[in-house]
Amino acid sequence: MSDTRYLDWPFFEDRHRDLARSLDAWAAEHIADAHGRDVDEACRALVRRLGAAGWLRHAVAADAGDAIDTRALCLIRETLARHAGLADFAFAMQGLGSGAISLAGDAQQRARYLGRVAAGEAIAAFALSEPEAGSDVAAMACSARQEEEGGDYLLDGEKTWISNGGIADFYVVFARTGEAPGARGVSAFIVDAGTPGFEIAERIEVIAPHPLARLRFTQCRIPAAQRIGAAGEGFKIAMRTLDVFRTSVAAAALGFARRALDEALARATQRRMFGGVLADFQLTQSKLAQMATAIDSAALLTYRAAWMRDQGQNVTREAAMAKLTATENAQQVIDMAVQMWGGQGVVSEQPVERLYREIRSLRIYEGATEVQQLIIARDLLRAWNAPAAGAVTSG
Repeated sequence: MSDTRYLDWPFFEDRHRDLARSLDAWAAEHIADAHGRDVDEACRALVRRLGAAGWLRHAVAADAGDAIDTRALCLIRETLARHAGLADFAFAMQGLGSGAISLAGDAQQRARYLGRVAAGEAIAAFALSEPEAGSDVAAMACSARQEEEGGDYLLDGEKTWISNGGIADFYVVFARTGEAPGARGVSAFIVDAGTPGFEIAERIEVIAPHPLARLRFTQCRIPAAQRIGAAGEGFKIAMRTLDVFRTSVAAAALGFARRALDEALARATQRRMFGGVLADFQLTQSKLAQMATAIDSAALLTYRAAWMRDQGQNVTREAAMAKLTATENAQQVIDMAVQMWGGQGVVSEQPVERLYREIRSLRIYEGATEVQQLIIARDLLRAWNAPAAGAVTSG
């Protein structure tokens, strides 16, 4: 049983504590079979279950002006990840995939898509990365050309590493529209699955299976009404979306790490050797102490960032610190758990083996560890240089 004393921390309100405990009980009953051989169908089934139970409403902003509760989002992702990585993925992608509509969609777009996302009746996808534009999003080549002012757009190009690719009902696609150089000339569009000129070019298999694909657009006609926000504001919308969900990636890593510690404790207290159990050895106790400390340090950074964002504060630096620390620490915690399980730890589909595969991508997506380091350093330098700049101006 995972240690839940962190729920008593002052970052949370009673509603958050009730949410975490209710979800934990629900997940134990409803997602034990989440890891199926047919990943597409397992993911669809999880979205339906999460929607029917009301959990997905926490991933979308139902009404214009509503804010997504970052602490609730993080607690849900942590809890689901501890039970089943694919359940966390299904929940997170409903939020990330529809996030641009939550933040910047008009009344028609919100009415058409968000209710179905929250109910688990429509699967969403976020299509930003390209073969030559991953961390450097401003380098994207996918383009959308408007035939005439106010008319349809013709979308051309490719997107890759798109989660829910192949099973999504709609995709939020970011494309260069040319209003200005670089990031200021990108717009966001909602593209429904089955739109002529849109195809799944390739399904991508990864070590922790989930729906993933490369998308291709060839003269794909998109009505202007499907553009999210103003022309040229797509990059800003994408960054706002990622700002909401980046902290929740840290929370998912926490869930994986807590499950790994649970598995390590179970192994250490039950595995008999040399007349005692594995937990009797000081080397084992040292590893357990390191694991617990790594988890708590990551949790403090994660829920600090979530709390700050819910207070309306800018959390660029704090969210980057949380994601970097939580994902890197979780990798170490899980590695120690695998080592503690010995040969059983690398048997396919054993819990710690599955965790070992699931954690690896979290250190890459939504900004790799190295990108988070750049974000933190640049924010530190900006803050350090700001007073000096102000002093020059005032003189």
